[in-house]
Amino acid sequence: MKPAKLLLLPILCAILFGFTTFLKKDHWKQLFNGKDLTGWDTYIGPDLDDTGKPISSTPIGLNNDPRHVFTIVKDNGENIIRISGENWGAISTKAEYENYHLQLQFKWGALSWGQKKGKKKDSGLLYHSVGKYGADYGAWMRSQEFQIEEGNCGDYWGVAGGIADMPAIKKSGTEYIYSPQGTLMVFSQDSPQSRHCIKQGDGENPTGQWNTVDLYCHGDTSIHVVNGKVMMVLYHNRQLDNGKELPLTKGKIQVQSEGAEVFYKQIKIQPIDHLPAELIKQ
Repeated sequence: MKPAKLLLLPILCAILFGFTTFLKKDHWKQLFNGKDLTGWDTYIGPDLDDTGKPISSTPIGLNNDPRHVFTIVKDNGENIIRISGENWGAISTKAEYENYHLQLQFKWGALSWGQKKGKKKDSGLLYHSVGKYGADYGAWMRSQEFQIEEGNCGDYWGVAGGIADMPAIKKSGTEYIYSPQGTLMVFSQDSPQSRHCIKQGDGENPTGQWNTVDLYCHGDTSIHVVNGKVMMVLYHNRQLDNGKELPLTKGKIQVQSEGAEVFYKQIKIQPIDHLPAELIKQ
């Protein structure tokens, strides 16, 4: 007869193996359920003319989409989100998030509208979104922007008071390119560098192909990744609120409609307790 300790050993090993496997599992939550926009709000700003000027001061508003800017369509048998771009606005999560890894896929359509017609197709992933709808261009909440635009995917824009510090190198005028070897600079609507920082390198696939975007946020730091390539690391995410600088580390997630047809799918999020060290090193 085997000693009790020997009998317990296989059981303990099985428990340990199961616990280790559990720790290694991802804990994704689907933000797009593959059927409809449950869990999201829509917001559309005022109608614009071809130069981008508002035709009126009245926004189309919250959860009012008469032109069907935001719809669900089929692509190779899979339900995906179509954003027509005809009006400027966004879908935004009803919930707020902090300390997370967000992943989504996007590809460009064929249509463009208004002042964007015939130009680079444009959208954007706006995170840490807070405050009023329509605070920026009558269409978007205050936030940090992970730019999604042809050729510029991964750039940073501070939206309606968003601020971040990044190491960068001056390109020309007020154009600065992110570089880990650069000087740490402030990017905001009031800084000499402006609220825009250009990403390093290029990770985007040709127009018409799907791209994978990863956004990592922990504390006041965030990382923009396109198809596995780090575009930039943002430090000290914060906001200008009534003349005061306050932290900006939590908020809703917006996906823009900005003059171009674009498709999104596989939008998911999981909590993280630290940033991947190998990404920060890049």
